[in-house]
Amino acid sequence: MRCRLRLKFLYNLISKIASWCGTLNFVSAHTSRTKLVHDFILAKEIIDELKVITQEKKLGNIRSVNVEIGTIALAHDGFEEHTEDISLENLQFGLESIAKNTQFKDVKFNIKKVMGDNWRITDIEV
Repeated sequence: MRCRLRLKFLYNLISKIASWCGTLNFVSAHTSRTKLVHDFILAKEIIDELKVITQEKKLGNIRSVNVEIGTIALAHDGFEEHTEDISLENLQFGLESIAKNTQFKDVKFNIKKVMGDNWRITDIEV
């Protein structure tokens, strides 16, 4: 239940951000919000993983992070045929938006599209 409430909160927050920006050019408002939510969820996962890595390795003053993104497709309704690939532009925006309220606010995120079907942090520059 808590997870569902968090996702609903995140969905509502991103919907407001999307409407304020006015720069998202997708086919429909629902599609753009759903796609943006998926991209923001992935951005949150990446920031969370970065926190774990920096705490484990006791890293400070991080300058840049390299992330490789495969063909990650997230189904927003549980039906495989309704999957949407992650937008690198939206992911970059999500990473920067989420990071600005953390110790990673000045980090440059370098995102590279690669073969495969997952993501990974490949390099952290301090």
